[in-house]
Amino acid sequence: MIVLLVVLIIIFVYFYGTRNHDYWSKRNIKHDPPVLFIGNHFRNQFALKSITDIAVELYNKYPKEKVVGYYRWSEPELIIRDPEIIRHIMNVDFVYFYPRGLGRNPKVDSLLANLFHADGDTWKLLRQRMTSAFTTAKLKNMFPLVVKCAEKLQVVGKDIVSCGGECDVRELMARFTTEFIGACGFGIEMDTINNEHSLFRDLGKLIFNRTITDIIKIMIWEGFPISRNYLPIINSDIENIITDIVTKIRAQRNYKPSGRNDFIDLLLELESKGKIKGDSIERRNPDGTPIEVEMEMNLKCMAAQVFIFFAAGFETSSSATSYMLHELAYNPDIQSKIQAEIDQVLLKYDNKLCYDAIAEMSLLDMSFKEAMRIFPSLGNLNRVCAKRYTIPDLNITIDPGVKIIIPIEAIQNDEKYFDNPTEFRPERFTPEAVKSRHHYTYLPFGEGPRACIGARLGHMQSLAGLAAVLRTFTVEPSEATLRRPVVNPRSNVVQGVKGGLPLKLRLR
Repeated sequence: MIVLLVVLIIIFVYFYGTRNHDYWSKRNIKHDPPVLFIGNHFRNQFALKSITDIAVELYNKYPKEKVVGYYRWSEPELIIRDPEIIRHIMNVDFVYFYPRGLGRNPKVDSLLANLFHADGDTWKLLRQRMTSAFTTAKLKNMFPLVVKCAEKLQVVGKDIVSCGGECDVRELMARFTTEFIGACGFGIEMDTINNEHSLFRDLGKLIFNRTITDIIKIMIWEGFPISRNYLPIINSDIENIITDIVTKIRAQRNYKPSGRNDFIDLLLELESKGKIKGDSIERRNPDGTPIEVEMEMNLKCMAAQVFIFFAAGFETSSSATSYMLHELAYNPDIQSKIQAEIDQVLLKYDNKLCYDAIAEMSLLDMSFKEAMRIFPSLGNLNRVCAKRYTIPDLNITIDPGVKIIIPIEAIQNDEKYFDNPTEFRPERFTPEAVKSRHHYTYLPFGEGPRACIGARLGHMQSLAGLAAVLRTFTVEPSEATLRRPVVNPRSNVVQGVKGGLPLKLRLR
């Protein structure tokens, strides 16, 4: 009897651990053989390889395929290699793929009820109301804050030069972007640039440095679906810090907009208007029309938006700007041309950084885009199939719940679309060159209705920070610099670099 019971348990464990592992073979989609329970996800689950590097590996392993299968434990995922299929998923057939699928359970992790992680009606209502925060007029109003932060950055850079010039530019640019986000988002000057242990900088490290505990929690969450109803992923210290910041600022402003026109003011304005209402993207009336849905902009919701504004705002920009400086250190001729452009443009504006001056620095802009092509802050984009969908031209049907991986780093470094892709070549982004290639082969900010809402703000602050650095300094490789930085295998959403990006600053 005991032997029979053991046999039955083994059979149950086997079938449970391999459920769905025939999903892609039934559809004749190529994939690596899955392993019991964990599928193809072992290296990422145990933080041996980032999910971006895995996607790049599979993209290059199956060069003749338009799609490649993957198993995250027993859940099937699909890596899309074809730009035209990507266009359908992200734009044309968006109604089938509106969920991003990165969020955990907002009922357990309230900070994940934010614009980036939220799906369905919550996402749609937040998006329609928050778009007004990123108009050209608001960006121009924010620019004096950018300039103030850029001036602080130059002072710190001079201190670094006086001490020999060696620095981690990833950390330097993180402190700059954190200072800016604190000032323009929350009206708080934390002096992060001069203090590597300021509240905001420590908060940023807390958010993005994955600990062993974090890895174990994500493993349980992904491998055992029942845990998703009660297991929080976000560190409770993060939630407490963010909520405390928002609570204090709301009280300081008497729970109404202060006239600063920053991000907190926008949220207070939304709160004062009462419930956010709009048409549902998920549910419909019997006649096919969308039902009306609503949500409140309460303290928890505000804290969630502040969390993502802070996290996305500083980490992606610091990643992109520091990597561009890394490339310029190895391309001194391009660096010299950019510096000459900065000098020439600033002469027209009394040698002062301003919104219009940054807009005229075309070589700086093209170089920044080229850096984001080679090493995008988000190596993959994610979507989830919301309802049964047949992929155009392939006659392959996938079911609701199947996750989609769009491997943008792999695509942006494919010689099919960018010849000699490892070469840093800003002229790839002249207007003529951009028009000549498929629009969906360059996607650092996403595309379609779920494209990054803060793309223009991030772009503006990044160019301003780079202009401030290159106006005053020249960057060079240091003895510790690696030509090809090693990606931190523990990084998942935003790519991290092991050991930072050491460079040497020299006064021009």
